[in-house]
Amino acid sequence: MSAMLLTGPASEPLSVSDAKAFLRVEHDDDDAIIAALISSARHHVEALTRLGLITQTWRVILDRWPEEGRVRPKLGPLGALLSAQVYNEAGEATALDVGRFTLDRAAGVIAAPAWSLPLPGRPQAGIELDVEIGFGAADKVPQVLLQAIRMLVAHWYENRGLVAIGASVAMLPPSVNAMISSQRVLSL
Repeated sequence: MSAMLLTGPASEPLSVSDAKAFLRVEHDDDDAIIAALISSARHHVEALTRLGLITQTWRVILDRWPEEGRVRPKLGPLGALLSAQVYNEAGEATALDVGRFTLDRAAGVIAAPAWSLPLPGRPQAGIELDVEIGFGAADKVPQVLLQAIRMLVAHWYENRGLVAIGASVAMLPPSVNAMISSQRVLSL
């Protein structure tokens, strides 16, 4: 199973003005740098937690349906199944009715009886599921993840261009790692 981003978040979970207040920056000279750090910190937190902070659309690609009929996208929080399609041997897609699937948002599972789903005609990437993930808007993002973003932005802002002998400033601060770890989507 693989996944690819189709539509990224429309905004960042932290505004430049909020980040500047946290950093105690009173000038506008570094606004572009701070905006880039916010985006990078969001990407970093999303990659480590496998959570979309702001609503976004992903395509989950499968070779075949799981025998138990339960697809676990390993992305969260699961919001909606937008579309499902199966490819035949010729590479032509057939759309499936998303109503035949049940979403278990708490478990992050898309379920349907495997016997009720058409088999893909090609051996690799024969199934595509487009899913919406994310907490929604910025005010719905867990505070612990927003704080992790703030602290990452501060760490990266304060350590721009520094190289420490015997220590790496690129390392994730332990407190940020602890915040992120508590929110990770686990894969079994």
